[in-house]
This record gives sequence, structure tokens and C-alpha cells, in this order.
Amino acid sequence: MNNPPHNQTGSPTSRRRFLRQTTAAAAALGTLPLGASAFVAGRDTIRIGMIGCGGRCSGAAAQSLKAGPFVKLVAMYDVFADRIASAKAAIERECPDQVEVDDEHMFTAFDGYQHVIDSVDVVLIACASKFHPMYAEAAIRAGKHVFVEKPHGIDPVGVRRMQAACDLARKKGVSLLSGLQSRYHRGYQATVERIHEGAIGDVVSMQSMFLRGPYRTEARLAGLTETQYQFRNWYHFRWLSGDDVTQSLVHNLDRMAWILNGENPTWCFGLGGRSASFGEVFGDMFDHHTVTYEYASGVRLYAMCRTEVGCYNNSGDIVMGTKGVCHLDRCRIEGENPWRFEDDHNNPYQEEQSALITAVREGRPINSGDHMATSTLQCIMGQLSCYTGKAVTWKQIAESELQFGPGPDDASFATPPPTRMDASGNYPLPFPGQSDFS
Repeated sequence: MNNPPHNQTGSPTSRRRFLRQTTAAAAALGTLPLGASAFVAGRDTIRIGMIGCGGRCSGAAAQSLKAGPFVKLVAMYDVFADRIASAKAAIERECPDQVEVDDEHMFTAFDGYQHVIDSVDVVLIACASKFHPMYAEAAIRAGKHVFVEKPHGIDPVGVRRMQAACDLARKKGVSLLSGLQSRYHRGYQATVERIHEGAIGDVVSMQSMFLRGPYRTEARLAGLTETQYQFRNWYHFRWLSGDDVTQSLVHNLDRMAWILNGENPTWCFGLGGRSASFGEVFGDMFDHHTVTYEYASGVRLYAMCRTEVGCYNNSGDIVMGTKGVCHLDRCRIEGENPWRFEDDHNNPYQEEQSALITAVREGRPINSGDHMATSTLQCIMGQLSCYTGKAVTWKQIAESELQFGPGPDDASFATPPPTRMDASGNYPLPFPGQSDFS
């Protein structure tokens, strides 16, 4: 990525080009054969299936089942059989009468995702993030309703594929719901509405943080090949996860995009590296990032994330305006128009799953395609700036053909490891100032 002139805005042109590319991709998808539609309005039972059997997909499945006794879990897929067994047992404890997964509908082969799609009305996708666009595309092509966890791609190629899937879902009349659940948080909804009404005046700057300990690590099990180990510990390998700006800050950046009515940054610069998390379980990801985004409106966003033990933690957002300051995580505004959200808070994870099931049951599709792909692309933009040490423009990232590792259609346990440990027992990291991801 080359350094941009600091006054480069170019955003409308690159946005149009990005939309042209995704529209063309959606048109191509639309020419492919489609399976039976999952329109199930009025049906007594809604069948759901899981693609990925980790904690997030298990949580989404339990929340879907809690949307009504007429929802049944009937199919599960994960490349590791023990994760299917563990997830099934956990969900059965929460919803014992709604799990109807027999042995023939627990799939582990790499084409197992398609068997889940063929068996259900609603597909829940939360797995190694590299595969999110591919699985969502396949489910929508088959006419199924989809929930897909963030991030919605780990590289520009993947994000464009997801945007095309969103566009096709609208055309097919099926739901596609994003895992960016903040938009279903009643306190956030009310607070953002106040900001849009002018409670803090014009937005000047924003601070977003996702500071926490490391995400779950997986020790190397005996008998695993190197590629199998990286799949097992996928979050910590950037060719499968995209790293932490894309994984964690996507929630924050999506909230900031919401506040800014969908405005995309014109350029950004970032700092990042690893200072505390060493050893093979941490793969080839950075453990701290800071990214500054600049917008044509003059707003600046200062975003940071960290995954280190024993440090200060915070996952809040602060929005500063000409008339006040909003502490979004506290749903509170200070300044000329003080205000606090006083109503009961809801569980946005449950709220979004209930909304999806309601949409399917009533035949009124919902679609998160107006924000899910572009919010993810903003994170990828920041991630690459941290890796390269260079400024990155929206135009560059929207037009980039970058793809981390082999494409998802070609990735399996037979894939040669895209990265290997060095003599120190660590995986090589990007080197800001020298690494190039153009």
C-alpha cells in the first residue's frame, strides 16, 4: 500500500467502483442454479443448522431455539467431530426438546457445510472467518435464510464476495442477518437516535476501544498435522481470522459507521505489533493495534485493540461533538443536552436471533447488507495499515485484490501450511515498513 496525499478523498468514486464490482458478482451468482426456497411463513416448524460448532455458533443456535418452541436444530457441521459433540451437548442442556440432530446430520468432511444447507431453512454461520463469505453465498444460492457472524470477510476479495451475497439475498427474498449485534441493542438505538437528532451537535472525533485478554488459544494436540493445528487454533492465524482489528474492532467501527450515517473513511494510518504474547499458540497475529481514520466530513476516529494479559481492559466508545460528549457504552450524553437511557436493557444477541426467526416465520426478510461488508472493509483497511506501517486509502482497499492465503474454496486439511514456526518457536509476523500487502 502506498502513502496517500493527506487531502485525498476519492471516496465517492471508489465506492461506486466497489458497488459495481459487487453488483457484477451478485449478477453472476444469480445465474447459478438455486435450490428450493426456504420461505417458511406459516410453517409449524423452522429447521436450523449450524456451520461451525464453537462457542459463538452454539450461542446463536441456543438463542434461535429460544425464539420459539417451533424452532428445531436438525443439522451441524464442523471439521472437528469433538466440537460437534460438545456443542450438541451444551445446546441440549439449554433446549432439550428442540435438538433433533441424528448421527446422519452431523458432518465433518469439508463439503459438510453444503449438507447442512440442504437440510434446513435457516443456516447459522460462525466458524473460521475466512469461510464466512463462501458459506453465506452457498446458503443464499440455495434460497436459505442466513445468520453470519462477524467479520464478513478477512480480506478485500472476501468482503466483495459477502456484499454480492447480501445483494443476492435481497433479490431472492431471503434474510441475511449480520452478527454485528450492537444494532439490536435498545440502549444503543436510543443513544444513536439522540446523536442523529443533534444532542451532541456536530460529531468532531471518536474514540473506540476493544482492550482485553487473548482470545481462546488451542494447545497442539498429538497427531494433528500443521494445517490441522492451524484450523484448530484458527483465531490466531491471520489467513483464517484476519487478525484482531478485523475480529474485534469491527463491532466498534460498525457502531461508529452507524453514528456517521454510513460515511466511510477516506484514509487511515495504523501502528501495531506484538509485545507480550509469544509462543506457538498465538500464531502469527499482532497483540496490539492503534488506527486513526479520517473522514471527508472532518471527523477523526481513534481506534485501538489489544489482547494481552494483566492490562487495562475497556470495550467502550466515546463520541465527541460540538455540544457534548456521548459515552456510548453507558448510553449517556453529557453537555448542553444531558441524557441517559433509563429503560430496561435487552440482550442484543437474543434480540437479533428472535428478529431473524420472526422474519422467516412472517415472510418479511431482513438484510444487513447496508453496513456489514463496509464496516468489515474499514477494519481490513486499518489492519493492513498496521501491518505495512503505511497510510491506506479507502480507494486502495476497495479496489484491492488482496486475499490472505489460499481462497476458501481451495482451503482444506490438504492445504500446505501458509505459515510455519521459526527456530524460536514463533510464527513470523508482518514487519511494518517492510511488509507489503498490495
